[in-house]
Amino acid sequence: MPKKYHIPIKPTPGRFPSIGRFYIIEQDQYCLHCPTNSCVKYNCAYGVYKERRFDSKEWKDTIDYLCKNCFRCIQECKAKAISKTKNPEYLQLGDDYWKPGIITSLWYQAETGKIPVSGAGYRGPFVGPGFDEMWTDMSEIVRPTRDGIHGREYIATNIDLGRKLPSLRFDPEGGLLSTPFPSIDLPMPIIFNPLPFGALSENVTLAMAKAAKTLGIMMVVNDRELSPSLIPYREHLIPCLNGEGKEIKGSKAVEFPYRKGCLSKVKELKAKNPEAVALIKVILNKEAKRTVLELTKTGAEIIHLSADINGHEFEENPSFIKDAIRKIHTQLVEEGIRDEVTLIVSGGIAQAEHLAKIMLCGADGCAIDLPLLIALECRLCKRCVKGLSCPVEIDSINPDWGARRIVNLMGAWHSQLIEVMGAMGIREARRLRGETGRAMFYEDMERERFGELFGKRSR
Repeated sequence: MPKKYHIPIKPTPGRFPSIGRFYIIEQDQYCLHCPTNSCVKYNCAYGVYKERRFDSKEWKDTIDYLCKNCFRCIQECKAKAISKTKNPEYLQLGDDYWKPGIITSLWYQAETGKIPVSGAGYRGPFVGPGFDEMWTDMSEIVRPTRDGIHGREYIATNIDLGRKLPSLRFDPEGGLLSTPFPSIDLPMPIIFNPLPFGALSENVTLAMAKAAKTLGIMMVVNDRELSPSLIPYREHLIPCLNGEGKEIKGSKAVEFPYRKGCLSKVKELKAKNPEAVALIKVILNKEAKRTVLELTKTGAEIIHLSADINGHEFEENPSFIKDAIRKIHTQLVEEGIRDEVTLIVSGGIAQAEHLAKIMLCGADGCAIDLPLLIALECRLCKRCVKGLSCPVEIDSINPDWGARRIVNLMGAWHSQLIEVMGAMGIREARRLRGETGRAMFYEDMERERFGELFGKRSR
């Protein structure tokens, strides 16, 4: 059995008080001054009234974040002097896609490295837009699941980055005649993508590079962000040559934006460094399906399909990323060339479950960006986009602190991926790719049940 992949988790609190979902209101004028041993504040099961502190930077009480929302203090206070209401600051976090619950969940995972637990039962809707239109088939849940988290079974999360041979040839003695293409083995199906916005600095890039090295994965970095401080991490860097920048000596991979002349750049790279693999970044739009087919037939090794930050095509009437990738994957399968190319997908991957779902739709892996920025306490207020100061001073982080937060987040995502795969009865992450038999799609179910009665649904 191969050595089990392990991600070192270390609790790493934030530098600023996080924003809680609820806001505690204490009306001291009604307090009965009960004895200490009977006051609900002193008897809090989680000790939040003892651990609370006042943050002088933000003029904020930390109790709203520490509170576990058990409502015990509210119910047992004899004077009814404690109440809760929704925190308006929480409601203003993010947007329609990057919702407050997603942001605070990512903060929790970056701080603890643990799988978030939302509580008993689910009271939300069972279908919604985007990734909420598909469900994974947890058929193994009806019997003892494959337990990869606690080590009773080994569930591999490795994937390979690179082109594959369509078939192998052997000599009469059984020796391999075919020469395999170079590839990179990743211990989990994730690479880091350049951050789309934020109060960025060399410290932020360095934190991401340190985390990539700790995790043993790769990180795409724009050529303008390359600096001497990144040299120790070159084996984990994928320089994205947007301009006339040069790859770092020793890089295992280089990314080229898809544009006229990019294939000649790839040939130049292979002539200089045959062992390096090339990624071609293709903007996800209506032309992407045709572009991917052409690139695969011309020998592309890795195609990086990039949607917008909310997972939509760059079109006026865009498809969501899961639908677009599913079509691209299906086309390559029908052409009989799907196994030859690696598809990496970025945009809209906001939670660990999205990773498993996009792989079920046909991706080999994904490139993530905004979750990394949120792990560094970003609140998606986008003040930086307007040229204003960052409220959590991301540009001045300590790289070691930032790396630990990112490693914790990836540790939580890795555990969730194993949990999902175990519940589906899958031991190998490579088997997730295009395994739509282990998924249910709302549009398919709706068409099968009501299509004959009401016809095709218009969107």
